[in-house]
Amino acid sequence: MDLENQYNAKNYKPLNVVLERGEGVWVYDVEGNRYLDFLSAYSAVNQGHSHPRILNALVEQARRLPLTSRAFRNNQLPLFAQQLCELTGYEKMLPMNSGAEAVETAMKVARKWGYQVKG
Repeated sequence: MDLENQYNAKNYKPLNVVLERGEGVWVYDVEGNRYLDFLSAYSAVNQGHSHPRILNALVEQARRLPLTSRAFRNNQLPLFAQQLCELTGYEKMLPMNSGAEAVETAMKVARKWGYQVKG
């Protein structure tokens, strides 16, 4: 905690628990204490920590091709796009690498809609 206090900017005060691993709905601190993770990293791990099927899929894909930019095509994106559009009922999707990119794109879409629809 001392290193964190020395080098991390303070945006809020975290609990005085230092987590080191998670399994399913449980997280464990550096002293071995177990906690039920009601936060789920603010829903980023709502499927649980270290879910075996997700880990296996991640490792399998990372061994083949971890990431491509949108400047190239890859063989997985069209399959994901099809599945997501069929699931949601939308005609198109646009994946982003981060929340910042998603928000920026949403603002551009809203601005374009405003120009086209509202004038």
